[in-house]
Amino acid sequence: MDPIAFTIFGLDVYWYGIIIACGLILALVLAYFIAPMRDFKREDPLEMILWLFPPAIIGARLYFLIFNGGPWGWDAFKIWDGGIAVYGAIIGGAVGAVLYCIFRKKNFFKVADIAVPCVILGQGIGRIGCYFSGCCYGEVVADPNLHFFPLSIFIHGDWHYATMFWECFADLIICAVLVIILKKVKINGIVLSGYLILYGIARAVIEGFRGESLMWGSLRVSQGLSIILIAVGVCLATFLIIKTIRDKRKPKEVLISGKV
Repeated sequence: MDPIAFTIFGLDVYWYGIIIACGLILALVLAYFIAPMRDFKREDPLEMILWLFPPAIIGARLYFLIFNGGPWGWDAFKIWDGGIAVYGAIIGGAVGAVLYCIFRKKNFFKVADIAVPCVILGQGIGRIGCYFSGCCYGEVVADPNLHFFPLSIFIHGDWHYATMFWECFADLIICAVLVIILKKVKINGIVLSGYLILYGIARAVIEGFRGESLMWGSLRVSQGLSIILIAVGVCLATFLIIKTIRDKRKPKEVLISGKV
């Protein structure tokens, strides 16, 4: 698959960039509809993206450079040549969200609950771009009986596990689940915890089939980080649920004490 969609005025326009742009637009559309579920105005996500997107891009590139060992110098800025990491984008976006909440005096959990369904929608669409870029595919599939989509794809002259599409499907399903949780559960932060748990599980499993991974010694970096995200998500969900139960009991306890 040719990674270049077309050339205009001597400038190559890549499919990956087009698909990433489509993912960003769809994420903004989703944010427009779900923003009121956490008491935001529909236009608020437009400002949020200005705070979240730049640090997300910087984080995605730095994460790749650090664990890939470069390239450094001027080549470090050549994002159009590839070399960004989803987890780096998540970390960078989280930093942007914290800054947004500090300067705009917003509740972080409310912002996160609106952001994460949109983030994972963008992640899912973005993984389609990985196919056109010829990256993020899985290990070679030796068994000819398994040479069919969506289990595997023919890329770079051989059949590989279609891990980029697996993650795309998983992300879209998780996005739908998170929107349902957002609509049904009014606990601020619960959608964020759901994202950490569900995406952490999906990524940890899929990463085990990846043919190329950022490594730290013999450890797959993304798998290790996925396990950390799952643990944080479980702890956060437990804390939020216990806090909500305690808060609901407090008025009754005060009322009983007043009668006594």
